[in-house]
Amino acid sequence: MGATTSDAELVEQFRKGDTRSFEELISRYSDKAYSLASRMCRNQEDAEEVLQDVFTTVYRKLENFEGKSSFSSWLYRITVNSSLMKLRKNRQNKSILMDDALPDSEHTLILQTSETDLGDHITLRKEVSTVLEEAIGKLPDEYRPVFVLRDVDGLTSKEVGKILGLSIPAVKSRLHRSRLMLRRKLSNFYEEYSTGDQAKSVGNL
Repeated sequence: MGATTSDAELVEQFRKGDTRSFEELISRYSDKAYSLASRMCRNQEDAEEVLQDVFTTVYRKLENFEGKSSFSSWLYRITVNSSLMKLRKNRQNKSILMDDALPDSEHTLILQTSETDLGDHITLRKEVSTVLEEAIGKLPDEYRPVFVLRDVDGLTSKEVGKILGLSIPAVKSRLHRSRLMLRRKLSNFYEEYSTGDQAKSVGNL
């Protein structure tokens, strides 16, 4: 058993009673599943709990996995669903925690920020990250997985559609709406930021 063994072959070996094949699948996908969970939950402890739930679910349901989609897409779908369940539970308990910084990626820059026009780069970047982090956390459940998978993880619309069971047009529509929501939030932040700077300037005259 090695890297050349396909996921489908490992699934079939598991069905025949070879538990090592399940361990190999975990080894292949634990980092990716954790990364997705952490970006969905924005909290390390929650992401670790989600990961445990994911592999428990995979172990329990792998026997009946029909292979209509790839194993990785199936795993991502379970991870997204488990993450959303965790988020809903946290909201009900009023204990949502968001301690991780927003990943610095080319995709998040679609929001078209302009740090150079606003002075203090480091301070502003931290504030922008916080605003974006909070805004992503408040995206509706039907939009947030699409944004995270597409714009943060960099998956294609086709891949996101397979994972979430959505058509490509539906993925693009939800992505567009989520970007608009985040851009609006960031625009409001810049407006407040600029107003604050102007007020300080007037006060210093």
